[in-house]
Amino acid sequence: MVLKGLDLAAFHEKNLDVLEIEKIMSEQLFGVENNNRGKSIFQKAYDGAIIATSYAEILLNQALREHGPDAEVGYPDTAYFLPVITALSGEKVTKLGELPPILNRLRAQLREELTFENARLAGEATLYAAEIIEALHYLNNDEPKVEPWTGFLTDPVVRMYGIKLVDWTIPGQAVIVGRAKTSAHARQIVEELMRKGMMIFLCDEIVEQLLEENMKLGIDYIAFPLGNFTQVIHAVNYALRAGLAFGGIEPGKRLEQRDYQRRRVRAFVLHLGEIDEVKVAAELGAIFLGFPVVTDQELEEEIPDWYVSHPDYDDLVKFAMELRGIKVTDVEIPIPVNFGPAFEGETIRRADVYVEIGGGKSTAFELVQMVGLDQIEDEKIEVIGPEIDAFEEGAAVPMGIMVDIYGRKMQEDFEPVLERRVHYFLNYAEGLWHVAQRDLAWLRVSKEAYQKGFKFKHMGEILVGKFKEEFPSIVDRVQVTIITDPKLIEEKIEAARQKYHERDERMRGLTDESVDTFYSCVLCQSFAPNHVCIVTPERVGLCGAVTWLDGKASYEINPAGPNQPIPKGEANDPMKGSWKSVNDYLFNASNQTLEEVCIYTLMEKPMTSCGCFEAIMALVPEANGICITTREHSGMTPAGMTFSTLAGMIGGGVQTPGFMGIGKSYIISKKFIPADGGLARIIWMPKSLKEHLGDDLVQRAKEEGLGEDFVDKIADEDVGTSIEEILPFLEEKGHPALTMDPIIG
Repeated sequence: MVLKGLDLAAFHEKNLDVLEIEKIMSEQLFGVENNNRGKSIFQKAYDGAIIATSYAEILLNQALREHGPDAEVGYPDTAYFLPVITALSGEKVTKLGELPPILNRLRAQLREELTFENARLAGEATLYAAEIIEALHYLNNDEPKVEPWTGFLTDPVVRMYGIKLVDWTIPGQAVIVGRAKTSAHARQIVEELMRKGMMIFLCDEIVEQLLEENMKLGIDYIAFPLGNFTQVIHAVNYALRAGLAFGGIEPGKRLEQRDYQRRRVRAFVLHLGEIDEVKVAAELGAIFLGFPVVTDQELEEEIPDWYVSHPDYDDLVKFAMELRGIKVTDVEIPIPVNFGPAFEGETIRRADVYVEIGGGKSTAFELVQMVGLDQIEDEKIEVIGPEIDAFEEGAAVPMGIMVDIYGRKMQEDFEPVLERRVHYFLNYAEGLWHVAQRDLAWLRVSKEAYQKGFKFKHMGEILVGKFKEEFPSIVDRVQVTIITDPKLIEEKIEAARQKYHERDERMRGLTDESVDTFYSCVLCQSFAPNHVCIVTPERVGLCGAVTWLDGKASYEINPAGPNQPIPKGEANDPMKGSWKSVNDYLFNASNQTLEEVCIYTLMEKPMTSCGCFEAIMALVPEANGICITTREHSGMTPAGMTFSTLAGMIGGGVQTPGFMGIGKSYIISKKFIPADGGLARIIWMPKSLKEHLGDDLVQRAKEEGLGEDFVDKIADEDVGTSIEEILPFLEEKGHPALTMDPIIG
């Protein structure tokens, strides 16, 4: 075969290295001699697939000569091997020698007859080729690229945004390839996507354009600069892992995966600038998965609804979102910085801080409370005390944020639910960083935000706008008071603490036995169609974000929403946590795939997991106990698997005895796996989890009669991460799990 005048065999004979081959191929594919304007989209897709698969063959043959067929291939920190191949064919590739027959099979499906179906098959072959090429980059240690390039996005990144994906906080995914007309145009497009809350994948020269504009990119901003050339495949393998992890689609279920991507993963491609065969072939791969393509180039022909032209940058994003069926209700927030979920993960380091609020540096608190109609002036925002420009750079500022809400359907029970939203809403502003809540709140305002004109009053603008937008059924009027007067803060914080205490006492008095209703949560069924959480007073949702009171409030706010009441009735097995009414609900809500759940054990019909869990419990039979790992801990565990591997095994709404996703606070619940022996079964957890649970874990151990030194008997990564390393420690410390009844059998 001759490729653009160069015999493929010549590459082998010249024994060129990978970078030299890529340079030659890139020049041929993207150079000025690339005259293809007269070709149809279908023809370009076919030609591009030939080029891409041939390029993969060249690199693959060279890698086999250099490394041998037994060389290990794969991406870092993923349970899905090479995810495109795993998802679509079910083949779990680990060795270099397994790739040639796969590539040959995909090349064999290329057809010269120019039809839409053949073009999509050419696109599928191009996806495989790109995945193989990128895997070879990792084999040759020339990936990942340096910052800001991300290269392959690991499983923890996929799961980091699980909640936002499944509840449509992130309304969809935009993949941008090529080069915008100008750097300013590139910024315009990406800023609009960020304001819409979209997840963004960037490939090719647009990344350099955005860097010229000093755009903030990276994992924290949900805007991933993947790389150049075939690195765009990392957007595809991200989407396919969402289907595997959250959708419960089994590897190799090709049609089911395509259906899931079309329905659930609301993605589209923006192709900016020159069109060439390989890009078109890759974009037909996107269309193969159900993602339409919009280009700013004039087309001699279009594929209606799938490959279309739209040169107008002013409404390019709007057009693409409408084409994909993504609808976002915008509420204009009158603030001088960008605003949207894309900025929620933004980190503001100390050197970039203009002022800091709370966090041990000053007194700070937040309080949302229900008030009467005569106590509120709608949309009033008042700053009592100095504004931000009265403080010097680096100052520690005291602050109280008080939000008064009136609504005809507002209830006192809704206050803590809405109060937690303060964290999310303030984090949506570029240049604001917020953690914790109540009187532990901690905020930072960046120098850049201050220079753009951000003031404390703008926090009020954010809260007024977002509370009205997100809770229209219960919020009629909103008033925000920002207090920076130290004397008034000390007065108001005492009243706020009394309110917190009253709420805590009310929740503390709630037990699973004291209520007659549990609540479901099917929020994550957007990605895991068969998953159902059962939320009780003593068992938080596995995401850690939905309590029983939240479920109750959510149902009252939206009776048709994801949280539905389940009358308890008589228990089948109160120790294991099985109720007939719960099982009846579960059967229907899980699309008739699950017949029973036992919510107080991980050993028999445990609760399913979607993929958004904060932590995972895993059986360690050699120690007669369990280990617990968290999303933040990327290392190995005594179960022989990392968090990512465990998550890939239990996610997607399946029951996996011996393994279960949980919310962290469930560990200190009195209903923590009582049927399995409770807290005494924990033999390992990361140090960070011990620190997170803190005194509450010590207190629970004392209540269980395990002694206040029990936490010191739990191994962590400093002791070891394998059973061989931790077992002597457990024996030396006299861990109770070693003498308990066998957890299995």
